[in-house]
Amino acid sequence: MSTETTTTTSTAGSTAKRWGSQIAQIAAIVGIVFLGKGALAEPFYVPSASMEPTLLIGDALLATKFPYGYSTASLPIHVAFPETGRVFASTPKRGDVVVFRWPGDRSQVWVKRVIGLPGDHVELRGGQVWINGKATAVQADGIGAAEDDSGGSEPAQRYVETLPGGVAHPIFKLRNNGRLDNTPDVTVPPGHLFVMGDNRDNSADSRVPVSQGGVGLLPMDNLVGRVDAIVGSWDLGVRSQPVANWWSGLRFARFFTGVH
Repeated sequence: MSTETTTTTSTAGSTAKRWGSQIAQIAAIVGIVFLGKGALAEPFYVPSASMEPTLLIGDALLATKFPYGYSTASLPIHVAFPETGRVFASTPKRGDVVVFRWPGDRSQVWVKRVIGLPGDHVELRGGQVWINGKATAVQADGIGAAEDDSGGSEPAQRYVETLPGGVAHPIFKLRNNGRLDNTPDVTVPPGHLFVMGDNRDNSADSRVPVSQGGVGLLPMDNLVGRVDAIVGSWDLGVRSQPVANWWSGLRFARFFTGVH
């Protein structure tokens, strides 16, 4: 064999090794990111006004995966695996803000607040939540602005609702005698949750069956994680302005704030 042939073969082998090493490194990085998003935490984006005033359109959320255990819903991409239940399962606390896969289409990820736990009786009377025969405490908290995804807004009555157990959080009421202000008493079955949006007149939640575009009683197997923080926020209303002004839509005061 000639020296030229030996050198060419050696160079090709070195190149193949370098490419193999780089591919292995990229695969390792992808694997670590996938594992982290599947097991630890994952970012999500708020596209709707259903959780105002707690969450605004344009908020970027960080949902931690481990508080409730893991199921196929925990995967960072939707894969139509058969349901196998949850491992290391834990029931959410009343008042937690949770991310979950919508029962009507598990490729969609929604966010709501846990109001009723398994075994609870939940109903609404005149817009006020009743849990196990007792009304939640509600205190007026002035007027807020309920935004929409085009940047418009309308006045909303703001209240602070305190759930059994002591979790207090703000809610919006856009109108009195809304279509979801009075609901029948519902017993939350085992393995399910009653969830609601904080924007009470603009949320298709457990008050609305899945067949009508709501959540219905949410299976805990659909849980993705608990929302613990807002990591960034951008006001979509600035999209109608020149691109040079879009930076003004950054809501720096909401960056890296907790969600309660």
